[in-house]
Amino acid sequence: MRGLVPSSDDNLLVGHENSDDAAVYRLRDDLAIVFTTDFFTPIVDDAFDWGRIAAANALSDIYAMGGTPLLALNLVAWPREGLPLELLARVIDGGAQVVAEADAIVAGGHSIDDSEPKFGMAVVGTVDPKRVFRNVGALPGDLLVLTKPIGLGVISTAIKRDAAPTKLIDEAIRIMTTLNADARDAAVGAGDHVHAVTDVTGFSLLGHLNEMVATPGIGAMIEASSVPVIDGVRDLIKKGMVAGGTQRNHAFVSEFADWGDLAENEQLLLTDAQTSGGLLIAVAPEGVDDLVDSLKARGTPAAAVIGRVVDNPASRLIIT
Repeated sequence: MRGLVPSSDDNLLVGHENSDDAAVYRLRDDLAIVFTTDFFTPIVDDAFDWGRIAAANALSDIYAMGGTPLLALNLVAWPREGLPLELLARVIDGGAQVVAEADAIVAGGHSIDDSEPKFGMAVVGTVDPKRVFRNVGALPGDLLVLTKPIGLGVISTAIKRDAAPTKLIDEAIRIMTTLNADARDAAVGAGDHVHAVTDVTGFSLLGHLNEMVATPGIGAMIEASSVPVIDGVRDLIKKGMVAGGTQRNHAFVSEFADWGDLAENEQLLLTDAQTSGGLLIAVAPEGVDDLVDSLKARGTPAAAVIGRVVDNPASRLIIT
């Protein structure tokens, strides 16, 4: 990223400077476009479900900015001589189903021949330039609300090692294919009480939270027992189902974290690399009850207050 020169275009409202979820470009005073992309190798065995998960994951960045998905392009890398194209068709069909659920359109895409299959999407959405969510702007006293449970990376690792129970796989797929549209709607409905939003993906809950409180003078205090975790994930961690990405997240986050007496397995949970995770929302105390009530009414997978933003902490992340 050091080679990217910051843009001088005043209409680029969000670029790469703060590791935000998507780029935002203003077209006129009442309209901006949100642009993002994401793709990855298979994380489940079923091709159709992989397509669904990849699409939901790509769309999530649009929702994290407060936007509405409009148009998607498929990104495909496929071993033509190694896997049947009928299998690729299932992947693309799964992605198209989720994009349709988001009331958006798949308008085409691009494919290359590659030894390892990969699938994802580039997505364009729209947003009011005055109502763009950013991953910065959290204020001391804000409460932190999470809209999906964590543990998806642990389950994905167990799937790759043929060690994941079917029930747990089904639950992970349900969560990963749940769009963050309802969470976005609840956050938009909270109005000016919401100060910062991000979605929780490969950098983990604490990795993305670290970006949210990177402004000098603030930090976050997380109550580990309040973080929702998918049932059965802790048993998998005890069996060593921890991805390399999670271990790298843990090493990075530990530079900024005061873990207290939290056990290492619990630390790994909080730095577990997620796929298509929930939104993490920093909301003023006077708006948190309405936000949580709205999330619950909309049926989001979680609506948990997991901590708060604090002023002048000794460590940027404090885990209790």
